[in-house]
Amino acid sequence: MNIKRAIFGMVGAIAMNYSISVLAEPIGQFSGHADVGAVKHAGAVVYDAKEQTYKISSSGKNMWAGEDELHYLYNQMSGDFIVSAHIEFEGTGVDPHRKVGWNVRTALNTASPNVNTAVHGDGLTSLQFREKAGGETEQYPMQIKAPDVIQLERRGDVYIFSAAKKGEPFQVTSVSHVKLGDKVFVGLAVCSHNADVVETATFSNVRITIPAAKDFKPYKDYIGSNLEILDLNTGNSRIVFRSPDSIQAPNWTLDGKSLIYNSKGLLYKFDIASGKPSVIETGFANQNNNDHVLSWDGKQIGISHHVASDSGNSTLYTLPITGSKKPMQINATGAGHSYLHGFSPDNKKLVFTGQRNNAFNIFTIDIKTKKETQLTTSPALDDGAEYSPDGKYIYFNSNRTGLMQLWRMLADGSNQEQLTFDNHNNWFPHVSPDGKKIVFLSYMTDIDPNEHPLYRHVYLREMPISGGAPEIIAYVYGGQGTINVPSWSPDGSKIAFVSNTQM
Repeated sequence: MNIKRAIFGMVGAIAMNYSISVLAEPIGQFSGHADVGAVKHAGAVVYDAKEQTYKISSSGKNMWAGEDELHYLYNQMSGDFIVSAHIEFEGTGVDPHRKVGWNVRTALNTASPNVNTAVHGDGLTSLQFREKAGGETEQYPMQIKAPDVIQLERRGDVYIFSAAKKGEPFQVTSVSHVKLGDKVFVGLAVCSHNADVVETATFSNVRITIPAAKDFKPYKDYIGSNLEILDLNTGNSRIVFRSPDSIQAPNWTLDGKSLIYNSKGLLYKFDIASGKPSVIETGFANQNNNDHVLSWDGKQIGISHHVASDSGNSTLYTLPITGSKKPMQINATGAGHSYLHGFSPDNKKLVFTGQRNNAFNIFTIDIKTKKETQLTTSPALDDGAEYSPDGKYIYFNSNRTGLMQLWRMLADGSNQEQLTFDNHNNWFPHVSPDGKKIVFLSYMTDIDPNEHPLYRHVYLREMPISGGAPEIIAYVYGGQGTINVPSWSPDGSKIAFVSNTQM
């Protein structure tokens, strides 16, 4: 892991004619916390391990000019990083300029050079920075007021601040002339902006991400993975499992007790209560990609296995949810690549993306008779097909109009209609169990509409089943493998997904 933790005892450090106390006890994802500056009232951190939230209390006269007073929850880090969190002030507050945000500093003293994302109690939001020890603080104000989501990314010497109202896209600003050096403190800061009072803020969805190296080779180099469960009612996402390997595409078992995901060509069943994964027996099918789906009755699982004797083509198989040494082959050898995306609600058909005649289109195949039916004929890329719970529609994504957008058609392939029309590349529509909503993955426009790459900034978005204005439900570093397969919990209250970081 690239996070380098600093080991401190209870020490006094003299800086700018005052002393500070540093507590080296690990708290959640952080290695320590400290009062920075001559605060009148000691700050504190309360960590809720179940919800993975942090409550930070602090006094302090300001984070400005030549010195800062704040309470700081931190790690020491080197290299590039992405840190993000959802923030919420407690109560109405005393001073309208109480501040919360991410803070990157060279030292734990009041005058340290730093870059910080300052969100004020009155909504003022800015990227602040101090170039030299004890120098004046400057800022780049942002148009957004009182954001709920804040992210700070370092790429070399560039610091990028992204902020959003929950559900909306990020607004972005950056600074590139502040040279803090490679090894820095990175953490969450709270300042009351009134030396005589203590203010509190809560931070949820806190993520400390080490991104893929600039020279990583896609599908040869991989980084670690977080298996996450997002509660759609609260907006809080919990990491339930961390792996140094690439894990991809979680979906739920029908009882809601387990998640099934792909890693290194195998399938794993992850028991949510115990937090332990176990391999699902798939016999000879040991080169499975992340296109695995469960039947609607929860008894079968469909997989896409790359068959070495068939030029490595992805081929469809089914097997019992409990596993099998002899999965049943569904489509014919030599047919071309077949990438699975769903069962029909009556469990009689599979819907998949098939490479036939040098094009990728949507097909169904009868499990019993093995008969394929082609539903789309576009020369563009059609992918991600999935039935609605009533079996009436098939939802999919296509770049036939330029960017990758969401579409739907009747189950026989007729009445194809576009559902999204925005400036994102939208992939993998997953219909809620009640048939009322769609959750999907959105890339920015800096990617090829034919691609859904690993290790990018992406949004998970939700919209009504028949189309409408999408709302962002998660801000994620991920992409390929994040939600390739149906990922709703059986009761429709949660979404499982994968985010990524070096470990």
